[in-house]
Amino acid sequence: MTDRPRPPSPFDSLPAVPSFTLSSEDLTDGGTLPDAQVYERGNTSPHLSWSGFPAGTKSFALTCYDPDAPTGGGFWHWIVYNLPADVTELPTGAGTGDKDGLPDEAIHARNDYGTRDFGGAAPPPKDAPHRYFFAVHALDVDALKIGADASANVVGFNVVAHTIARAVLVSTFGF
Repeated sequence: MTDRPRPPSPFDSLPAVPSFTLSSEDLTDGGTLPDAQVYERGNTSPHLSWSGFPAGTKSFALTCYDPDAPTGGGFWHWIVYNLPADVTELPTGAGTGDKDGLPDEAIHARNDYGTRDFGGAAPPPKDAPHRYFFAVHALDVDALKIGADASANVVGFNVVAHTIARAVLVSTFGF
């Protein structure tokens, strides 16, 4: 296995915000990512549901990020924004490019695979297991005013600027 330091949580260097609850029928916080969420084995976005977010929430953004990818900047696996505040659950498979299971307003940003969908785990075979941070961000705006061609970092910048609370679930995977 590659012996290199593990980066901190991607949220450690961001402004502190309250948390709320994120759960899944497919994932376990602190558990191993199932084969269905692995790029070469299923490549299917997991079920996610959330509750306990602040009353002032106007929309949500969802991200899946791997800080352990040996890129110097991590790896974005899934980015969805402009989820209306009344959407509190996404079914398994909602991360397909055809947006089946997502509301019309939702926008899939381009992930680091270069696609607008969920891209499953694919750590290098000799790396230590990677962490996959699934996060739902409660936002103080009805919609982020950025186009679908915005990069993951531009979306992330705007998400952080409008986050009033965040829920996180972390699973790991390695070959």
